[in-house]
Amino acid sequence: MPYLILALAVLAETVGTTALQASQQFTRLGPSVLVVVAYAAAFYLLAIALRHFPVGIAYAIWSGLGIVFIALIGRVVFLQRLDLPALLGIGLILAGILVINLFSDSTMH
Repeated sequence: MPYLILALAVLAETVGTTALQASQQFTRLGPSVLVVVAYAAAFYLLAIALRHFPVGIAYAIWSGLGIVFIALIGRVVFLQRLDLPALLGIGLILAGILVINLFSDSTMH
């Protein structure tokens, strides 16, 4: 269950960041409201996840997966391009998340 809560926090953060881009610097009401609601949900869920994870581990997973998902959404939805160094960096972020989850004694296995 803690991983589900953390996954929902990542999802909420991803929705909030996507809405942030869609809000066009808070000039569009609907996406602007969604930013506030999604970020509030993301931080609430992250706070719940902190009952089960050390803060550094939870934040690494939350922010790392958020970066990866937003990069993918940026490419697909907003047609933003990533160069090779950006793609390599994202790959390293994913590798770091895998190392934490597979080998660290700080997480639940």
